Amino acid sequence: MWTLRRNRRQSREGAATATIERPVAVPAPLRSEAELLSEIGRLTDENRADGNRETERELLELRHELGIVRQDNGNRPEYPVAADEALPAYEHELPEIVAADATPELLRAGILRDGCLLVRGLIDRDAALRFAAEIDRSFVERERGDAGGQIAEGYYEEFAPRPGSGLPIARDWIKLGGGVLAVDTPMLTFQMLELFEQAGLPQLVAGYLGEPPLMSAQKTTLRKADPSVPGAWHQDGAFMGQVRALNLWLSLSRCGDEAPGLDIVPRRLDGFVRAQTDEAVLDYQVSNRAAEEAAGDRTIVRPIFEPGDALFFDDLCLHKTGSDPSMPKPRYAIENWFFGGSAFPADYAPVAV
Repeated sequence: MWTLRRNRRQSREGAATATIERPVAVPAPLRSEAELLSEIGRLTDENRADGNRETERELLELRHELGIVRQDNGNRPEYPVAADEALPAYEHELPEIVAADATPELLRAGILRDGCLLVRGLIDRDAALRFAAEIDRSFVERERGDAGGQIAEGYYEEFAPRPGSGLPIARDWIKLGGGVLAVDTPMLTFQMLELFEQAGLPQLVAGYLGEPPLMSAQKTTLRKADPSVPGAWHQDGAFMGQVRALNLWLSLSRCGDEAPGLDIVPRRLDGFVRAQTDEAVLDYQVSNRAAEEAAGDRTIVRPIFEPGDALFFDDLCLHKTGSDPSMPKPRYAIENWFFGGSAFPADYAPVAV
């Protein structure tokens, strides 16, 4: 994907002028959307028939290139009209629907009333458990590599976005929080996108955003959340800026009781709750008291998720990891933000879905 050119600089040493040549990576010119879609389709079919690590790497780079092409496309779409009449009533617990009933209009209704929408059985339970096992393997392989060992091909290799595409990736922070970035395991990125396709997610999210969805290198995380890691209340929009976004929080194991789940303020918030008060240290963290005040007459909830269940919310939803050191198991999940190219966060590297 990259070409090399020579960077010539004049040496300041000595009376004579010398030329120093250093190779500089230069991105190849971006291809058209039609060309990229055709090549992605061809390689996806090949990889479904015969999985190949090199093909998966190429697909990831192609999707990254397509993401760049689809950024800031001049399109300013509208969100779908909320299907309020189809939304289950709120009765002290978070309303839920089954995957077959999920529509862009119902997603919009849930987000505008309750701040989120819980969808049961978005992906097959057994497929969720198999993918959780693959996430666990990626953690093992990363640790092996950190110790100087040989990593099994496809499980962990750090992705390099095109120069100028987003800020450097903060992998130490991701690791500390119990995550592996999806882009750092091309094989699992392919498998994840196949799960998304089987669930009809690209179409559902495109209908919600009004444009083809993009992921990002920085905000698509394969998570293994240990019960000892505490959560902190936050709204992702506080550090993403003005975006057009939809979060998919997809559980791959039972959680909320035996493993860390998600604590949610189940109401629509029209703006950002004041951060960095009381015990909240960082500039985007919200204190427990502020979260309780934001909940108002509603009770903060911690739903029980089964493998394959999902929660959708946007950048204003106030939430945190719901953990307790007494929980006996870790939680496996895919935590992914979908973005529209019309308002993609400038600090992130895009990846087309």
